[in-house]
Amino acid sequence: MFKTARAILEQDPAAHSLAEVVLTYPGVRALFWHRIAQYFAYRRHPFLASVMRRHNEHRTGVSIEPRAQIGKRVFIDHGVGVVIGETSIIEDDVVMLHGVTLGSRYIDDTGRRHPHIKKGAYIGANAQILGPVTIGKASKIGAGAVVLKDVPDYATAVGNPARIIEK
Repeated sequence: MFKTARAILEQDPAAHSLAEVVLTYPGVRALFWHRIAQYFAYRRHPFLASVMRRHNEHRTGVSIEPRAQIGKRVFIDHGVGVVIGETSIIEDDVVMLHGVTLGSRYIDDTGRRHPHIKKGAYIGANAQILGPVTIGKASKIGAGAVVLKDVPDYATAVGNPARIIEK
């Protein structure tokens, strides 16, 4: 949690101190509660995992399913309205703004229903990434984009449905 808070302190010009980030940033607290829920989920205590998830959602406005895999130094800025589905994979150093949904559409051959967000991706406010798609390394998803297909590494996707505008 403190490594994530330090990374946020370096990235966010609005952050003034480590204490401020830890105590007031809902994304940091949401990830803390998610790690506890995930602990219970993987130790076959689904009821306790669900209680922790619901508590997290109520306190922070961020809904993260306990079995979602989230890497290090993930920055959920503002947090409110973020929804992360059960089979989502979020690698290290990803930034997500408020209102982002990592949701499902169908199940692929591997059993995944939710997106895989690769290292260093940036997801703008209210973006909807739906289905078992992959968002490439260091890619950018514009605010309000609806992503239904894979986005390659180092690309920018915008619009509804999202289209690649640069790579």
